[in-house]
Amino acid sequence: MGADVLVRNAWYVAGRSHEFAPQQLQGQVIAEKPLVMWRTEGGDVVAFDERCCHKRMPLSAGRLIETDLLECAYHGLCYDASGRCVRVPSHPDGRIPPQARLRRFPVIEQDGLVWVWTGDPARAEAVRPPRLPEIADPAWETKDTGPMAVPANSLLLIENLLDITHFYPLHDGNIGDIENSRIPVELDEGLRDGNPYVGTIRKARGYRQPPFLEDYLGYGLVDRDHTHFMLSPAVTRVDMRVWPAGRHGDERAERSYIIIHTHTPVDRRNHVWRLIINMPAGQKCKFDPSKPAVERFMETFPAVIAEDRWALEKQQAMFDYPDEGYREVFLRPDRALRRAREILMELEEAERTLAPPARPASKVA
Repeated sequence: MGADVLVRNAWYVAGRSHEFAPQQLQGQVIAEKPLVMWRTEGGDVVAFDERCCHKRMPLSAGRLIETDLLECAYHGLCYDASGRCVRVPSHPDGRIPPQARLRRFPVIEQDGLVWVWTGDPARAEAVRPPRLPEIADPAWETKDTGPMAVPANSLLLIENLLDITHFYPLHDGNIGDIENSRIPVELDEGLRDGNPYVGTIRKARGYRQPPFLEDYLGYGLVDRDHTHFMLSPAVTRVDMRVWPAGRHGDERAERSYIIIHTHTPVDRRNHVWRLIINMPAGQKCKFDPSKPAVERFMETFPAVIAEDRWALEKQQAMFDYPDEGYREVFLRPDRALRRAREILMELEEAERTLAPPARPASKVA
């Protein structure tokens, strides 16, 4: 089915860079791995198994008592920024068991995001986090929702993001209408930086924008290019570019946004969703030209998010019942989300068998 899929060999977003202040502990669970994280005095973010090696006490409940010296709140064992235990108060002779150290997880800070690899560390070197340059580019104005806990498998969100035929009826009247469901869909997939990707391309000409999109992008009747790509198990990128109808490709008239959705699994039934909206600096909304479009987005788009979360929770609840002959029916526009499901299941199966996943085709028309 895929609704309980969990890929561990992937770079997942733990947060934006500015959320990791120096010498402040954070506790997170990513892909069933409890983590304690902090930014060291030297500026690097480190991630370790959250459990003290003595009695499983969560280390984020402890404190940094000296620079990069983490003290467990239960018995006072202290760990340095390499994860090595360097102090045991109950051993006044200074003897420390050699196995008293924390498992360290690879971390990469890139494009204003902190990424953690929770799987086999030997496989991390062959994969890089997807590049998302707009987030840290001053030519773009960037806002985000912050982390949102969703009680559903992350695959359900990925499928939701690749399937914009749900804009009607779920988002009818804000970002969707029935005409959106009739736009032809192209599929593209391949491999980039070790990450299999898959996505949809939709091109519309002379399309009447729904109200929210008309406000964000400034035009009612448009030519529109719209893409949704799962770049890895961790992130989906949405790119929308519009022009007044009949002026497709006119750089002077182009309006756009890029939405980065991060989907970080907690376990097989929960994930953390973060939406990062990027718009060209200076782009204003239509119905209040004094207001930056990115601010209008943050004011109004939570209504859309709430509709998606409602649907995801309802879907997840249905997996609690036995199938007993039930099978999902895939429709013609579902090719990308079906491939996303296959890709994630192949990646998870490869972790069990220690075999490389099947290589995706470079392109499907």
